[in-house]
Amino acid sequence: MKKYSLEEIKDKYIGKPESLSRKAYELELKLELIGEAIKEIRKERDLTQSELGEMIGVKKAQISKLENSTKNVSIGTLMRVFDALKTEVKLQIELEDHELEVI
Repeated sequence: MKKYSLEEIKDKYIGKPESLSRKAYELELKLELIGEAIKEIRKERDLTQSELGEMIGVKKAQISKLENSTKNVSIGTLMRVFDALKTEVKLQIELEDHELEVI
């Protein structure tokens, strides 16, 4: 029986790394990690979703949605959340010919 690597499986079922479907998949994974990071940091800071929501002026339900899916959230909201959590955020943008880092 032939064994396949994870990359081979992703190439076959999601698309090659340069394809739009693969790029969308990778972006979704990264966005999911942001939500998980928010939840983990919030818990480390011993805050409830309600308390974090109050700190940035949103309801508990919005924090829950943010922790579970960051697909439809603005960068401004993310920055307010990370600011409330007293967390430094760095944004790195990689272009084909050079790299930008926004701090």
